[in-house]
Amino acid sequence: MKYHGAAFEEEVDRIITNALREDVGDGDHSSLACIPRSASGKARLLVKDEGVIAGIAFAKAIFHKVDPTLKIEELKKDGDRVVYGDEVFYVSGSSRSILTAERLALNSMQRMSAIATKTRQFVDRLEGTKTKILDTRKTTPGIRLLEKWAVHTGGGVNHRSGLYDMIMLKDNHIDFAGGITKAIEKTTDYLQETNRDLKIIVEARNLEEIKEILTSADKVYRILIDNFNYEDTRKAVELIGDQCLTESSGGITLDTVRQYAECGVDYVSSGALTHSVYNMDLSLKAMHE
Repeated sequence: MKYHGAAFEEEVDRIITNALREDVGDGDHSSLACIPRSASGKARLLVKDEGVIAGIAFAKAIFHKVDPTLKIEELKKDGDRVVYGDEVFYVSGSSRSILTAERLALNSMQRMSAIATKTRQFVDRLEGTKTKILDTRKTTPGIRLLEKWAVHTGGGVNHRSGLYDMIMLKDNHIDFAGGITKAIEKTTDYLQETNRDLKIIVEARNLEEIKEILTSADKVYRILIDNFNYEDTRKAVELIGDQCLTESSGGITLDTVRQYAECGVDYVSSGALTHSVYNMDLSLKAMHE
């Protein structure tokens, strides 16, 4: 996934537009009621937690969408480690505009920072091994881009963006297709017929399925070693060798990720990076000069 370019900026704008429609509706009447149009002010984003900060760039896009005249002074950058009391940025300009954008910016950054923090914890556990941590499609509908962006900020690697940019033959695909070999054959035929160049990942539930996948190893990019114990993961890695890349998944936690990495897999994927996090505590506070 690329975090620059026209397509990325368009998706960011769509997310912000929809979020503002949901939150602001026909107006921020709290601010309109008691804040004069001409009032200006300054606020700081304050950290009341510790971890890895993420979403600064997205927050800037929010503020500028609400009011292009707002000015942001960055004190930290995305991916920095932060502690309680750190200031991340100052935003200044129309007081009404700052208040209108406040909650959306906070909600986004709190979640993105939580994901980046958890990702960095996995990355730190994997230090010294060849294994990289991957995210999954277990994301919040409508904001997948933000959550995968946060994984990237935390030092993780993004898996496929969706159903359209990679083929992933999981247990249900295999069973509905009539088995591993048939699923791979049908997939390669489909890619040729539709003139698509997509990588193929195939899930294995046991060592026998690993062996069957390897009969079509020239067509497979990566083998997903799903819910294997450590011993069988090591055996699977030995069987696969350098014929395909390897990925472990299935309930892998911070407590177990190092052991799976030491089995020799290239990747570990974890849905917990995005579906099991506690938001970082951040607040936007007015500054009195």
